[in-house]
Amino acid sequence: MTRNNGTLDDYTCSNALLLPLISEFTWSIEVRAFLYLFGLLYCFTGVAIIADIFMGAIEKITSTTRKVYLSRGESQEPEVIEVRIWNDTVANLTLMALGSSAPEILLSIIEIVGNNFESGSLGPGTIVGSAAFNLMGISAVCVAAIPGVESRQIKGLKVFAITAVFSILAYLWLIFVLMGVSKNVVEVWEAVVTFLLFPILVYLAYLADKGFPWNKSRVSATTANGKQIELGSIQPVEAMVDGLTLTKDGQVDPNELAKWVRQASRMGLTGEDAAKLAAYKLITSKEHSRAWYRIGATRIFSGSKKIQPQLSIKLREVYDAINENPDAVNLSPLIETVPQNKAIIEFHAIACAVPESVGRFPITIVRTGKTDNSVSVRVETIDGSAVGGQDFVTFNQVIQFEAGELEKIVTMEIIDDNQYEPDEQFYIKLSLTGTKAIKQKDVMLGRISIMEVTVLNDDDPGTITFEERGILVKESVGVAQVPVLRKNGADGEVSVRWRTIDKNAVSGKAYIGGEGCLVFKHSEMKRVIEIPISNDMMPEKDECFEVELSDPTGGAVLGSITKLAVTITNDEEFNSVLNRLADMTTANVDSMEVHHSTWTSQIKDAMNVNGGDIENATTSDYVMHFLTFGWKLLFAFVPPAGIWGGWLSFFVSLVVIGALTAIVGDLASIFGCLVGLDDAVTAITFVALGTSLPDLFASRAAAMNEKYADNAIGNVTGSNSVNVFLGLGLPWLIASIYHASNGNEFKVEAGSLGFSITVFTITAVLSLALLVTRRCSAACGRGELGGPLGTRYASAIFLLLLWMAYVLLSSLETYGHITGF
Repeated sequence: MTRNNGTLDDYTCSNALLLPLISEFTWSIEVRAFLYLFGLLYCFTGVAIIADIFMGAIEKITSTTRKVYLSRGESQEPEVIEVRIWNDTVANLTLMALGSSAPEILLSIIEIVGNNFESGSLGPGTIVGSAAFNLMGISAVCVAAIPGVESRQIKGLKVFAITAVFSILAYLWLIFVLMGVSKNVVEVWEAVVTFLLFPILVYLAYLADKGFPWNKSRVSATTANGKQIELGSIQPVEAMVDGLTLTKDGQVDPNELAKWVRQASRMGLTGEDAAKLAAYKLITSKEHSRAWYRIGATRIFSGSKKIQPQLSIKLREVYDAINENPDAVNLSPLIETVPQNKAIIEFHAIACAVPESVGRFPITIVRTGKTDNSVSVRVETIDGSAVGGQDFVTFNQVIQFEAGELEKIVTMEIIDDNQYEPDEQFYIKLSLTGTKAIKQKDVMLGRISIMEVTVLNDDDPGTITFEERGILVKESVGVAQVPVLRKNGADGEVSVRWRTIDKNAVSGKAYIGGEGCLVFKHSEMKRVIEIPISNDMMPEKDECFEVELSDPTGGAVLGSITKLAVTITNDEEFNSVLNRLADMTTANVDSMEVHHSTWTSQIKDAMNVNGGDIENATTSDYVMHFLTFGWKLLFAFVPPAGIWGGWLSFFVSLVVIGALTAIVGDLASIFGCLVGLDDAVTAITFVALGTSLPDLFASRAAAMNEKYADNAIGNVTGSNSVNVFLGLGLPWLIASIYHASNGNEFKVEAGSLGFSITVFTITAVLSLALLVTRRCSAACGRGELGGPLGTRYASAIFLLLLWMAYVLLSSLETYGHITGF
């Protein structure tokens, strides 16, 4: 669509498919341009939100599993596992690619059909412009987004190689079609080949994923009739967290959850908080699809329900403390007995508090078990609400215990900034030295491997009290840990006497009781009393004894809870408690599903900011919820993905995206006309950016959170190929057949489109060459993403310059400043 300079009638810009709905031709050009720009931007948000539902349907479809039975011997029941029906590579190149590229593909189809099967500039320009931004713009952001000096490699390199070759082949083929034998004419056979390259790409990528023809040993054998396969290489669909399976038959395994409960109890958390942390760890540690990240990016942008459990500041601090160092044994089970053949290293106390003016203060690390050898352990600080370098001096050293040495003192330092601040926390963490593969074999961490340090201004000796009035322990626990707190001050060394009191549990039979003195060193604020529990292996009713505090020294006083009841329950009863926690964790995981099962839940989430989680809603959530409320409410009536396996939602969403894309095409075309932009320039700028920005945010999140670069940039080349084969191949096939049936030719002027494709092909080759160079170069961290700061930012700038060069050169040619095409 173009306009002429002249009278007012020359500026109507009205030959669009659906718009304008009213006669606004007498309005000023400026007002109309502003309204169309606003409408275009607002419709982009609508496309992103309906794409959220569309992606949810795709995620539901591709996550479909089938139960497979595996024999475990004649005397045992067969093992039941669930395997995915969809191959990941096929899903990424078909449904996932269609999901992320649906607006561009539908825009191209609608433009040709609505233009009496004549070629336009907006659809093809958007496809090429979007491909350029995806490959260069998104890759630039992902290269720079990796935290620290980490690097990310593409794991499915063979599949990436196939899609990369096809992404270049696709545009070379377009150049041949537009400027080859039948210049400026697309014949039926050319359109057929363009479209057929799509299934060829999918098939070759599938073979590459399966190892053909490079690794035939990976191929599962089939019988002669092709109806039987070997299942030895099939892996169950289970979530792995740090090497531990947290799910079992679709539910959280209580035995694995118990490890989280133990770890959380050391950090002062309730069972409910432990369940939330377990759900968060489970969700974030799973491998996710690109659709998952795309949905997450859209929901953050629109103030909708998040795809991860929302953690409070305190829970976030604990989670970061537990998971800061992936090589440390963060989820180690509770040590039931102290092995005498290993040295056990742990902190003397689980928590301490120091005044901000303390300067330097000591932390005691103790050693038990084997003491006749020399061992080492790493001690490091981890930020909480207190930040290293601002509130305390960071510490990261290896401490050596010589033979016979039972205690080491490390000195921490608090920074006093003379400004009022609330109490803040940071953590000190022990971890084993050596590489992940080679650890010291004669040393292990004890129960207290993470210590919480609270920075406060109180120099009172403190109040000593129990944390709660009762605890429940499993009969087979080995040792019950009774936490004792020191509150309202932690100055000086204090102590308190404790003793056990028999109730229906008798010392010497159900447990090993006694009395003792618990010492809090200066600044220590939490210690535990360890009481051995006897296991007679006999089913019995719950038994109970009490622990009592008395006679504090050093100026400390007793608090309000001086007696604590310890209830010993049999394993079955205890397991029922863990099962309830497992159910809570499962509920948290289920609530984070990216799709909805019912209309009720879908409408409820659409009506409420942050999906109803008001407590964790931010100001931006409220603002964006208000701005996008109309779209969310309208699209809430699209069938949810829980109906008919997601297929009904898939097709209805696709129709809605098509209708909205038609409006976007009209808005973009009229806006470009009003401000003097050619459709080709509008396509590679406004429309390409508007449809690709959700992918940008999704790829950035995937780059930061995934171990590999596949979900960040690994799918870009495949998506760019699918854009051509479906976004141009399908409409060209329809139009060429239509014109051939009428005895005409389907003309597609090479012109600006041919030049744009040529420039993109050159820049694409340079971009892919850069990614290959980064993977092979140690100076770049041997990864497509991240690496040393200098080379990563140089790579990002180079990619952005390539994209800017593509936009600039294509625009200059469109306006006749570059000739020859």
